[in-house]
Amino acid sequence: MLLAHPVVLRNLIEQYEALRALHAENGTGEARRRMEDVAYTLCVSTGTRDIDAALVAARHRLPGARTEDDSLLTA
Repeated sequence: MLLAHPVVLRNLIEQYEALRALHAENGTGEARRRMEDVAYTLCVSTGTRDIDAALVAARHRLPGARTEDDSLLTA
């Protein structure tokens, strides 16, 4: 599996969190589509199938992530 560069992952996480903070899922069609696109890209970039797992996996690959602490992955 190809792995996304940490800079790309950080950018996707920031975009998703900004859209979520703005409640894009309840906004205009364009905002909803953008949020869905970012979520899809995060899933593809991390090899996951849902956004929650994608966010955990993406954060786990960022510099400074505590690789020995995978407690969120087993919850």
